[in-house]
Formats: sequence, C-alpha cells, structure tokens
Amino acid sequence: MGSKDLKLLDVFSYESLVHAVAGAMGSVTAMTVFFPLDTARLRLQVDEKRKAKSTPAILSEIIKEEGLLAPYRGWFPVICSLCCSNFVYFYCFHSLKATWLQGQRSTPGRDLVIGIAAGVVNVLVTTPLWVVNTRLKLQGAKFRNEDIQPTHYRGIMDAFAQIMQQEGVGALWNGTFPSLLLVLNPAVQFMIYEGLKRHLLRGVNRELSSVEVFLIGAIAKAIATTITYPLQTVQSVLRFGQHGRPADQSKLLNSLRSVMYLLINRVRKWGMLGLFKGLEAKLLQTVLTAALMFLLYEKIASTTFRVMGVKRTVTSH
Repeated sequence: MGSKDLKLLDVFSYESLVHAVAGAMGSVTAMTVFFPLDTARLRLQVDEKRKAKSTPAILSEIIKEEGLLAPYRGWFPVICSLCCSNFVYFYCFHSLKATWLQGQRSTPGRDLVIGIAAGVVNVLVTTPLWVVNTRLKLQGAKFRNEDIQPTHYRGIMDAFAQIMQQEGVGALWNGTFPSLLLVLNPAVQFMIYEGLKRHLLRGVNRELSSVEVFLIGAIAKAIATTITYPLQTVQSVLRFGQHGRPADQSKLLNSLRSVMYLLINRVRKWGMLGLFKGLEAKLLQTVLTAALMFLLYEKIASTTFRVMGVKRTVTSH
C-alpha cells in the first residue's frame, strides 16, 4: 500500500470518527449544563446599554423580565451548531494529526498549527449555523438598546430563508473574519491541553484521572479565552447583524474595517475594559463547559476504544 493510501486511511479512519463523535457528545452535554451562563455573556456583549453586573445578577434580571426559561432561549439551534462544529473540529484535528505525525511524538508547535488548520475548516463550514443560532438566541430578548430591531424567525430553516432573502447569502458568513482570527482560541486551547497532558503522562503508561482532565481542560480554556475575548465580542456583534456604523461610511464595510470600527468604538465608549465586558460570565461558562467537555470526551473515547477492542494511537504523549 502506497504512502498516499496510508494518508487517506489516516483522514478517513475509525479513530478520527470516534474522536469526533466523543468531542461532539461531550460538548453538547457540557453546553446544556452551563447554557444559562452563555446567555448572560451574549447579552452583555451585544446589548451595549446593559450595565455590566455579576453573572447571577444578569440571569436574575433576564428571568424576572422574560420568564424562567429565558436563559435557555435558543438552546436547540446552539446545540445543533455546537454538535456540528465540534464534530468537524475534532475530526479535522485528529485526522490531520495522524496524517502529519505518522506515529511520531507531537510538539506544542505542531499542535498549534494543526489546531489552526482544523479551525479554519470548521469556521468556513459552520459559520452560517452560528449566525442563525445567534439571531434565534437573542430573538424576543428585552434589550436596553432601543436601536436594536426585533426579529421574527419561526425556526432554524425560516431564519436561513429570511436572512438570505433580506440580507443576501453573504450575511450567513457575518463575522467570518474575526472567526478566522479566533481559530487561535481552540488552537491555543488544544496546544496547552495536549502539552499539559504530555507533561503529566511523561514516562508513565496510564490514563489521566477525571480530576486531572477537568483541571487541565479548565486551565487551557481560561488562557485561550482571556487572550481572544475582545475578538469574540466583535464576532457576536457582527453575527447579530445590528451593529452601528458611522454615517459617513459605506453600508458595505469590508470585514477588516468592521472589526476595527467595533473595537475602536468600544474603547472610546468604555475604555479598554469595554473590550472585556462580559468576560466574567464568559470565563465562568467557557472554562466550566470546556473542562466538562474534555472530561466527557476523554471518557467516551476511551470507553469506545476499549469496548470495540481498538488500540488507541497515542501520538500526543
């Protein structure tokens, strides 16, 4: 069998499929548990006139004004998007890793490059899903900012249809530019996670304990999120599609000008801390979600390989 055939087998391997399914299942479960925290974060990012408060205070306001189930508004489209997104990311990450390393030891630099490549594929494939789920999640919300126009989508497919009809197909890729920059988030996260994992398993033949997986997953996500948070805020605003623009500028701003305008405008209004509005809610949500996701992912993958009698390839230790 030639080298091309071997590389093709690495890309379309059973092992990559197990990693992808385990990652998708772990992320869906973890996001469901901590979904209200993501609701609080998104409101703080998008609603400029909502005062930054503690996460419990924001959630209390939302429940009081919009009902008990409001923190779970938009759960289904978010879970669908997250499931697809993490499936694509985990599949690409592990298949690219298997193809490149061919059983060799990995390094932080290689993990970062592979993570960025997997992230780019993921962004280009799944951005329309994230645009739709952002709109649906904020539909019916009571905003402090009166300039935000209400939307009326009847579901995922109706949202797709209305956005394409009213704003054009390109609107489904709103926020793609900051999203491409934000591939650094999961790439840095996976680089740190795999690096810490290699360090803990160096010289020993064992699996990580649940506590170890949870802690290194939390540390990796906390660092990645803090570094990239300003761009995440811009990404949310662009996906929502109702960001203000200076009157003297063209309506069709290119992606770079949109990002720079939103970043500069936020700094002018609230100072540098304005770039990190909602970071507490984001860290609380994303760190706990990522830690639980990695824990479930490792357990599901390990159990699946054991039950199926397939030896797990260890290229990261």
